[in-house]
Amino acid sequence: MALTDPVTVLPGVGPKREAGLASLGIHTIRDLLFYFPYRYDDLKVKDLAEAADQEKLTVKGIVVTDPVISRFGPHRSRVNVKLQIERSVILVTFFNQPWLKDRFQMGDEAAIFGKWDAKRRSLTGMKILATQSQDQPSMAAIYTVNKNVRMGTLLDLIKAAWERDQQNINDLVPASIREHYRLMSDAQLVHGMHFPDMPAEAKAARRTGVFREFFLFQLQIQALKQLNANSSNGLAIPYDNQALRALIATLPFALTNAQKRVVNEICADMRRPNHMNRLLQGDVGSGKTVVAAIVLYAAVTAGFQAALMVPTEVLAEQHFAKLTKLFKDFPVKLGLLTGSTSTKKRRELLSELRDGRLNLIIGTHALIQKGVDFHALGLVVIDEQHRFGVNQRKILQEKGQKPDLLSMTATPIPRTLAITAYGEMDVSTIDELPAGRKPIATMWLRKNQIDQVYRIIREQVQSGSQVFAITPLIAESEKIDLQNAEQLFVDMQKAVGNLGPVALLHGQMKPDEKDQIMRAFSDGKIAVLVSTTVVEVGVDIPNATVMAIFDADRFGLSQLHQLRGRVGRGQKAAQCLLI
Repeated sequence: MALTDPVTVLPGVGPKREAGLASLGIHTIRDLLFYFPYRYDDLKVKDLAEAADQEKLTVKGIVVTDPVISRFGPHRSRVNVKLQIERSVILVTFFNQPWLKDRFQMGDEAAIFGKWDAKRRSLTGMKILATQSQDQPSMAAIYTVNKNVRMGTLLDLIKAAWERDQQNINDLVPASIREHYRLMSDAQLVHGMHFPDMPAEAKAARRTGVFREFFLFQLQIQALKQLNANSSNGLAIPYDNQALRALIATLPFALTNAQKRVVNEICADMRRPNHMNRLLQGDVGSGKTVVAAIVLYAAVTAGFQAALMVPTEVLAEQHFAKLTKLFKDFPVKLGLLTGSTSTKKRRELLSELRDGRLNLIIGTHALIQKGVDFHALGLVVIDEQHRFGVNQRKILQEKGQKPDLLSMTATPIPRTLAITAYGEMDVSTIDELPAGRKPIATMWLRKNQIDQVYRIIREQVQSGSQVFAITPLIAESEKIDLQNAEQLFVDMQKAVGNLGPVALLHGQMKPDEKDQIMRAFSDGKIAVLVSTTVVEVGVDIPNATVMAIFDADRFGLSQLHQLRGRVGRGQKAAQCLLI
């Protein structure tokens, strides 16, 4: 007997159930034992006087009627039984479980878990916890299941696996570390997660499980990093240093010290035969794009092709325009490949990529589609790396012979978190803003300070500046009480419409309509743009000085950084209002 045995060694696991377990990621006995619940139901008996309507709870009482079964429809039924709890009697109903009729007898004491209907003073039974001869558990583990593996079946299989193999569970975390952090052994962890005797045991098991998961993650990260360090099957890119200096000399600004440092770090990596896997982080406006341009050109000077993948067509077009202008006097042939590229142009680009006539390709997810083949791909740069999955990044890399990889992000990642989450990557940080770029002032305001928000917006519009106003929803929702773009558009027109045009932009508009609005905003014809997060990436409006984000707590950290980075791109001071 071993933990590596397939689950089919357990009684009751046939082909159908095996397929159901496989869809949950369970293939072996080990998988089954370490398939943990996502929550626990509290099964302690609740006083009905304190129970809320529709609350899930446990009641305990005496069965005072014989169970009555009634059927409706071909496969539907209900079992009704009455339970006396102290001086009151409640009705308990079980749906589509006709066999429960034989579980109750008058005079039995029963504990039942279910959903309480306060108005009808009735309980929709979900689980019988105990009858006369059984002990009542205090909590129940709840698992993710599917139609081929029901909750009860999964629990029975876990119990069978535990009884069969508990003695074979070895510890992943060394004893010295477990003692230092007061952690359970792996066997105690499995018992505590599946069969806790009390909440404290489940809590301790959960803590151990989280530690164990991160410990295993760190081992994998370190193994990947070691494998990468020892590998010499990457590409050495002997770029032309003189050509790089010539490119940098044409820039209309001087590189910051931080930009110079990260360019040197990346280029040194590219020269080595080891595979480069580097993360470049820097806030929006810190100058990551020019760093990317320099290292992309470095790959081209060494005779390799380079690819820049970005999450949106707007951003791809923006990068293409900037790099075309930057490389106009240099021997670089660029291409742009997106979902909107015509069939004829796409065929032409793919042919030039295959035979090496195209040095640099900029594109969206279209770059990872079948048929996109490179002659000699040496460097892959991915902008807004958090927008792409691991597999998407891997597909692009596999289009070359182990090309170097540079991932870029504008979301500041603390050093300790970067080491933990991106431990297999080397991290470069641009921690300095270009000269003349003023830091964006960020203010946190409550909804009862909305007058102050409108005052700031009016002042900026009167001074000739432009404003973004962002909401989490497009239209009003019955389910959630949040600011929506349609209502804010109306409110904003009333508040500042006399000072300048207000426009509405959201993802449900037609592409042509969205482009028309963005062009008008870019040309300064719109004073206030009310929008959803469609403006999160790839919008460059130097005259915009205010980013007002309504219900800001509904956005993720990377979204907030991206949105804030839409302002402060000119010479004027900018502010971000988080409401």
